[in-house]
Amino acid sequence: MYTHEYLKKFTSDLFQKMGCSPGDADAISDVFLRAELRGLPSHGMIRIKDHYELWKAHRINTTPDIRIVHESPGTAVVDADGAIGMLSARRSMEIAISKARKTGTAWVATRNSNHLGIGAYYSMLALDYDMIGITMTNANPLVAPANSVSRLLGTNPITVAIPAGKEPPFVADFSTTPIARGKLAVAAKKGEEVPLGYVQDKEGNPSSDPDILTKGGAMLPLGSDLEHGSHKGYALAAIVDILSGVLSGANFGPFIPPNLAFMPMPEIQVGKGMGHLFGAIRIDGFMPSGEFKKRMDQWITTFRNAKPIKGKKVLIPGDIEREAEVRIRREGISILPGIQKELKEVAEQLGVDFEVKDE
Repeated sequence: MYTHEYLKKFTSDLFQKMGCSPGDADAISDVFLRAELRGLPSHGMIRIKDHYELWKAHRINTTPDIRIVHESPGTAVVDADGAIGMLSARRSMEIAISKARKTGTAWVATRNSNHLGIGAYYSMLALDYDMIGITMTNANPLVAPANSVSRLLGTNPITVAIPAGKEPPFVADFSTTPIARGKLAVAAKKGEEVPLGYVQDKEGNPSSDPDILTKGGAMLPLGSDLEHGSHKGYALAAIVDILSGVLSGANFGPFIPPNLAFMPMPEIQVGKGMGHLFGAIRIDGFMPSGEFKKRMDQWITTFRNAKPIKGKKVLIPGDIEREAEVRIRREGISILPGIQKELKEVAEQLGVDFEVKDE
């Protein structure tokens, strides 16, 4: 097991070696480690090698000039200058929060960015200001629309963080696919198959192979097939793609630059980089925040007390991740041997120490 502190310093050291300032490297490492703490290793240390390979391929900018290029009192467009997504996403949500403090609500569209990690990290920044935070992003085109074999969409996650009073905050964080791409990578590292309904082969046949994407296959939208509502998952992914990509001036659909160095850049670009959208909603723009939080407590307890299926537990969005964070902070972070090997290789290339442990 690794401590949070050890891995955070290690990650920060790596990104400083790649040219990031100490402050930027710390901010990036904070997002990676928050994913590990919240029980989301698909967006944690497993992604370090991807970023290293992108850096070697000159596809991320470690000294970006992140700036507002268009704005109104309650909106802004941010150009990330090819930044590592964690930096542009945090800056964009900070702008949204700042604007919402003046206008009540604010939206920031970000272009020319890269993968931002777990979206909940940025949505949750709004909680400290008695605001609702919303984050969405388009992503690598690895998902086929309903009834298609063409990879045109990303996993395109949506996250919403809503404060409560005595109860923990409501934090919904979900992709518009049955599984995140990173979880396919974790399954492959473990040598496990995935359930049918997550991916398909290049002919559109159901597959349980977590490496099927490297063989021309595709991920499926939420619902998996039309009989189970894949048209709804497709619509959700499309909405995220339009709001994150079309609205911001970023690339959209199949034109998004992949955040995997082994995947070639698209021949056609219809915008700049990857796109995100951030929203901040000031609660007291609708009612006193204390009153809202009491109502949220009532909502949460109402659903938490729903009669469960025998042997099951009724959960509120955010419960699993919050409980994981408490447990993992106490017990330590487990890193799969295959991922440790990759981290060791990257560390040696950059001249950083990394201790391999028996898990």
